Amino acid sequence: MASSTPTAASARAALVRRHAAIQREQDARDRATPATRTSSKAVQAGTRVQPSRLPPDKLRKPGGEAGMKLQPRYLAPDYQGSGKLEGMVAIVTGGDSGIGRAVAVLFAREGADVAIVYLSEKADAEQTCAAVEAEGRRCVLIAGDVRRSAFCERAVQRTLKAFGRLDVLVNNAAFQMHAGKIEDLSDERIDLTLQTNIGGYMRMARAAVPHLKNGSSIINTGSVTGLAGSSKLLDYSATKGAIHAFTKALAQNLIDKGIRVNAVAPGPVWTPLNPADKEAGDVKKFGRDTVFKRVAQPEELSPAYVFLASPVCASYITGIVLPVTGRVGAI
Repeated sequence: MASSTPTAASARAALVRRHAAIQREQDARDRATPATRTSSKAVQAGTRVQPSRLPPDKLRKPGGEAGMKLQPRYLAPDYQGSGKLEGMVAIVTGGDSGIGRAVAVLFAREGADVAIVYLSEKADAEQTCAAVEAEGRRCVLIAGDVRRSAFCERAVQRTLKAFGRLDVLVNNAAFQMHAGKIEDLSDERIDLTLQTNIGGYMRMARAAVPHLKNGSSIINTGSVTGLAGSSKLLDYSATKGAIHAFTKALAQNLIDKGIRVNAVAPGPVWTPLNPADKEAGDVKKFGRDTVFKRVAQPEELSPAYVFLASPVCASYITGIVLPVTGRVGAI
């Protein structure tokens, strides 16, 4: 018995011919169209042109923003505040420079008083404080090590003493140092990275939570390396992945109190963290592997923190990792 009727066989043969015809048509179009080359020009999609050329900078740890040849942009001059955080109080760890500084400035522009927690860069911290005060808000500076439980408790108490309340905790302090292979990671380096990046976040959250109320929030700074890994940032990537998981777990733990917990996962950003890690030649190429073909400036990240902190914007959002990575399909 034949497997199909003559009519069915003819239909299949016609379909095969149609497939071939479509292929010939497209081949002809391809031959007639000049080959396109991917542009190497940096993409600018914001309200002002951001730097696309980076100097071959190299900073000594822990890295001060004041010493950078190209100063990071943090003022976001085109961002107009509208009272999204009016009357609120925030702690920003690692707030002396980089993303933390930019976040502190926009929080102030939205009506919040800010406590800046920093390790040792007093000049940077004072500049951040001045920028917050220029927005018409109050600022206190608190120097110390987030690896120490006693300091985390003290930072929260000093904030409460200065401002009488606490509404937002931004965990942002970090240690980063590249390593060519895992054998280069001493126990000391592993401990420093883990205790600063994830241990510090846990300790600050533990100290802050008893003083947070319904409508308060915690925002953790994750990283694209926590989403995709990085062959030269083994311990750092591990802590950033842990921060993402901690964010989701703590969000579930605190939701019944009306406290939201979220994270922002930046891609390459022009802050002291990277010139204090990378070799000068690598710094020049930093960020070129993104679809924007350039590094982000801190002021391009800070609005995401405002969005997640504001009850009028994100009251129904908790446990997310918001990628601001300069890449397509970041998660």
